[in-house]
Amino acid sequence: MTLLAMMAALSSPAFAHQEGDILVRAGIASVSPNDSSDKILGYDEELHVNSDTQLGLTVGYMLTDNVSVELLAASPFSHKISTPLLGLGDIAETKHLPPTVMLQYYFGTKESTLRPFVGAGINYTVFFDEGFNSKAQGAGLTDLNLDDSWGLAANAGLDYMLEDNWFVSGSVWYADISTDATYKYEGENKSTKVDIDPWVFMLAVGYSF
Repeated sequence: MTLLAMMAALSSPAFAHQEGDILVRAGIASVSPNDSSDKILGYDEELHVNSDTQLGLTVGYMLTDNVSVELLAASPFSHKISTPLLGLGDIAETKHLPPTVMLQYYFGTKESTLRPFVGAGINYTVFFDEGFNSKAQGAGLTDLNLDDSWGLAANAGLDYMLEDNWFVSGSVWYADISTDATYKYEGENKSTKVDIDPWVFMLAVGYSF
């Protein structure tokens, strides 16, 4: 009887996400800005923001077998800000945290090994530790400040069940992130609107419980 029970357990499929489950993913998240900005200092040039990769983390709760609410978080992303203006190149650096709350829909059933999903939600991005480097300061740029940002977000991805409660996950996110960069140029107050609007690519290992 014990042998039959063991064989039945081994042959039973591992249940994918179902109502009441808590889903945790941890992996690599890469932010790739789709940036643009107002023209700066009266020249036909813009500010640009480079990419960065950090530890990504999501935590979700399955409201039903197909619908969840999830939070995307990460370790602080660090970005260099540059401009071709006057051949300056890199002029500043900033860090940001982009917590995002999503309502997601999972296709398939709780018996499905593969669970594609799509979602939409709200992003809040907080900028900190921003500042001009010595080269920019030498050109007369000082006192950089970036306003925090609220915006819409969307994502799509899939989870593949491995065994028991473990799964692997891949997803892509898009977030509407815009900020007003205020600073001084040769002592005069200036402001430039910067649209970052990044794509975020995430590969992770997950666990449901």
